[in-house]
This record gives sequence, C-alpha cells and structure tokens, in this order.
Amino acid sequence: MEEVDKILIHALKQVGTEVGEEVDSVKQFNSELIVEAVVRCIRVIDPGLGSTLPTSLPPGMSARFRVGMSLAQACQDIGYKGEIGYQTFLYSNEPEIRTLLMFLVEKLPRESAEASDQPSGKSVVLQRAIAATIKAQLSVPWLPPNCQLPLHSESQGPTTLHSFHAQPLHLAHCSKGAETKLLKEVMEYQRHILRPVTAQPSHHVSVAASILEQHTSELSAAQEWDMEWNSQGLLSRLTPQEYHSRKLSRLHKRIEEQLRSAAQPCPESAFGGPRSTSDLLELLQAFRGPTPADHILTKGTHFTHTQKFTFTQEVETISTPLPTGRQLEGDIQLRQQEELSSLQKQFQQLCNDINDITAEIKHRTVTNAQVLDELKQRQVGNSEKEEKVQVKKKAIDLLPEADNNLEKLQALVEASAKRVVNLASQWEKHRAPLIEEHRRLKEICSNKDLESSQKLSEIKSLHDKIRVSTEEAKRKEEMYKQLVTELESLPQDVSRSAYTQRILEIVSNIKKQKEEITKILSDTKELQKEINSLTGKLDRTFAVTDELVFKDAKKDESVRKSYKYLAALHENCNQLIQTIEDTGTILREIRDLEEQIEAENGNKTVANLERILDDYKAIRQENSVLAAKVREG
Repeated sequence: MEEVDKILIHALKQVGTEVGEEVDSVKQFNSELIVEAVVRCIRVIDPGLGSTLPTSLPPGMSARFRVGMSLAQACQDIGYKGEIGYQTFLYSNEPEIRTLLMFLVEKLPRESAEASDQPSGKSVVLQRAIAATIKAQLSVPWLPPNCQLPLHSESQGPTTLHSFHAQPLHLAHCSKGAETKLLKEVMEYQRHILRPVTAQPSHHVSVAASILEQHTSELSAAQEWDMEWNSQGLLSRLTPQEYHSRKLSRLHKRIEEQLRSAAQPCPESAFGGPRSTSDLLELLQAFRGPTPADHILTKGTHFTHTQKFTFTQEVETISTPLPTGRQLEGDIQLRQQEELSSLQKQFQQLCNDINDITAEIKHRTVTNAQVLDELKQRQVGNSEKEEKVQVKKKAIDLLPEADNNLEKLQALVEASAKRVVNLASQWEKHRAPLIEEHRRLKEICSNKDLESSQKLSEIKSLHDKIRVSTEEAKRKEEMYKQLVTELESLPQDVSRSAYTQRILEIVSNIKKQKEEITKILSDTKELQKEINSLTGKLDRTFAVTDELVFKDAKKDESVRKSYKYLAALHENCNQLIQTIEDTGTILREIRDLEEQIEAENGNKTVANLERILDDYKAIRQENSVLAAKVREG
C-alpha cells in the first residue's frame, strides 16, 4: 500500500492539494486534508459541480455536517458507487478514504493525468501560483468602499483598480541583413538609446496593458499571415519574400492610381461651373498649407479665361476713379454697395447665361445622339432592302429560261452535294487523329492537374507537419528545461540504480506472490478432486457392501446384526465428515472475524467515537448559545 499511497499523494499534489512533505501515507490524512483533496479532484473532473464546494471545513459543527453531506452527494453525482456519507470525511476511515481517492484519481481527465506525470519546474510552479492568486482574488465578491471589511480592503481598495490604457512600445528586434553597418547602428541604438519596455509608457500602471496589447497585435498579425499564406500564398507558388514584395507593389500601384484619379479635374469645370474636389485633394491641400489665391494656377477653357479677362477689365474700369480725401465716408460706402450690387447682378446674369448654355448643350447632345441612332437604324434597313432587291432582280433575270436554269441549278446542287460528301469523308480522315490527339492531351492535362493538386495537398500537409513538429519541439524543449531544473533540485546522493533496483524487487515480489497464489489454487483444485473421488468411492463401496450384506441378512441372524452395525458406521462417518466441514467453516469465520477486528482497530473506532462525543457536545453548546440569543432577541 505504500507505493499506492505515494502515487495518490503525487496525483493530489498535481491537482493543487497542499500535502505536507512529512505525509507519506493515506493513514496520516486528517479531515481538513481529505476535504481539500476531494474538492480539488472534483473541480478538475467537473468544474461546474466543484466550484460551489469549499476547500476547507468551517468552524461550526452544523456547517461541517452540511459540507460533508454536500461532498458525499457530489461524489455520488460523478459516479462513486460505494457507501459514502458525512462520516467518511469527518470521521475518516483509511480503507474508505483510499478507495475514494483511487476512484477520484482514476476519474481525472487524461490531460491532468499526463500533466501529473510531468515534473513541476520553477516556471510551472510560478504559473500555478499566479493562477491560484488570480482565482482567489476573483472569488472575493466586490463591495462598495463604505461596506468593505478590513479583510477585503487590500484586494478591493481603490489603489489596485486602474483603467486599461495601452501605449505603443518599441521593442528590440534582431534582424539579419546584408548591410552590417546598418545592423551595427541598429544594435547601438537598441543598446544605448532605446529605453526599457517598463520605462517607455508615461505611467507605470500602463506597462502591463501595453505589453498585452503589443503581444496581441503581433500574435494576430502572425496568425493572419499564416492564414493568408496557407490559403493564397501556396497557390501562387512563390516564396514568402516574393509574395510579400508582389503584394507590396500591388498596394503601391493602387495608391498611385487613386492619387492620379483624385488629382484629375472634374469635367464640369470646363463650363465654368462649380468644381467638386475630392477628399484626397483636400487632405493634400491641408498638408501643403494655405496658399494665396493669386498664386494658385487653375486650368480652364478659353471661355473661362475670356470671362475672367472681361470681368477683371470691368472691375478695373469701375474701380479706376479713386476716392479723394474730400469725399465723405458715407459716399464711399454707398458707391461700394452700388458697385457690389452691380457686380452681383452681372455675376448672376453670367451664371444664368452659363446655365442656359449648359442646358442647351445637353439638349443638343441628346438630340444629336437620337439623330445618330435613327440614322444608323435607317442605314441598316436600307442595306437589308438592297439585298432583297438584288435577290429579286436575279430571280427575274432567270425567268425567261426557267427550264435550262432549273437544270443548271439541279446540276449545281448535285455537284455541291458530292463535294460536301467528299469534304465530309476527307474531314473524317483528319478528324479521327485530331480527336485522339485532343483526348490524349486532355488526359495528360487532367493528370497534370491531379498531380499538381496532389503535390499542393502534400505541401500543405508538410507545412502542417512542420508546424506540429515545431510546436512539439518547443514543448519538448520546455519539458527538457523543466526536467533539468527538477534534476538539479533533486538530491544528488540518490542514484537512479537504487530506484531501478527497488522497482525490480517490487516486480519480482509480485511475480513470486502470483506464483504462490497459482500454486495454492492448483493444490486446492487437486485436493477438491481427491475429496470428490474419495467421496464417490466411499459411496460406491457402501452401496456394494450394503447390497451384499442385505442379501445374507435375510438368512442369518448374525449377518443381520452386522448389517445394522454397517449402517451405524456409515452414519457416524457422515456425521464425522460433516463435523470436520463445520469445523473448517467455523475456522474460516474466525479468521474473517479477526480480520474484521483488525480492520475495525485500524478504522480508529474508539477515536472516532470520542470525536463524535466531542462534536455532539459542541453541537449542544452551539444550540444552547443560539437558544440564548433567541431568548434575548
């Protein structure tokens, strides 16, 4: 049982149970440790069922009984068939606890079982400690600041609550390039100028959020690149560098096309109408900065330049009489308003004229298009009518000599038919090898397509295998590091041969025990066979003797007495055999009772009874305290 207990303790440690180093047997488990081990196992087997169970016993006895009943019900829910109740946890019994723990360890998921076989290195222990701390903080309910207890002030105080604010980080990337000088400069910058990651954010609180954001963005970019390469990159049959450069060149071409299309002027500006600028031009103009109106070079037609020239001349002629110092300020403002109103009227008149001209041009364009369509339709109709007239003219010319023409036409038809038949036979001669060649080429093409698809699928499978192998190599490398750390932490005075020798001794002992059990079973079978044969022989001998003696007993009185003695002897022998069998049964029952007594002594019955009495007294005391509180209330 020592090896079984060590295996159970190792598995319980892997699921998070805090088992002391001095505990090396299930016999040393107390109620607190049993409850914690069972709850940890149930949480791994069924998280929804185990999340509501506490990992420790409460101080009150009534609460302890409720926890024990809930644990017993949870074990029955996950499939435990043995007898279980609150007494299993509060008043522990070594065989029952061992059976229950063996059941729970066997019910653990395979991943947990595999994880239990792996050594626990420093990184794994640190990760588990972090996870346990986070779970403990998440299990504490949130309370307002006014309702917080001193116990919750540390984990729920305002100093530990911060908003998730991420800032861009500049990480040190080691890139391999052809220019060693540039690489040296980058390394010098990263070594002497680039600040550490923890010093780059403006606030120390934003370090964790910034690192998480940076890691998430890099991970998502890598996943998107893998998806795009597996879906489109492999089909292009290019290397990743060529595919990336081609994608970058396409993006540059699209940007150039968008810039060219956005930089072209709108066609409405040719008629002096309002010019519509794109958002891209406005954005470029905003980057250029404000430009004076006199320095902007606009492209226009001869009509716009004429209008601008006349408009500037009229403005110059109107604005030639400069006011003198003697004129009043009111006259100047009046003239300016009159000039402004006249210019507005002229501008409105010009706009109306432009709109009228534009509408007339559009109308003339539409009518011109309609006329052109009608002209095309009439030309098509005329050509069809001309063809019909030519056919009718030829038919009329042939009417005077109808018989001769019919004979000639029939001869032409027969010659055409023969020629068609000849051409068909020649085409068949050429058609058969062409069809065969077409089929052969088509089959070759299909085979090549099949081979290419197979190679593509093989390439994809190879990529998947490479990725899986890489992940497996990383996992094994981490496992190797953990094994190395575990080996370093183990005592060096114990050699591997000692463990191997111990395992071999255990195996040899098991084999010997198995051989002895097999020998005992074979001896028992032989004895049973011998007993059965002797019993049969005795029955047959008695039957023969009884028959012979019974025949002579009818004639001789002395033989009759011997027959009675024979019957009495047979009965006494049967009673003796039955007594021997009863004695063996009683001895077996005695051994069973002795084993039960030893088991009961191992179950700590007396200690459990004392604990039950103490718990009973504690419950009575709690009931008296509650009754006193009720009376006072």
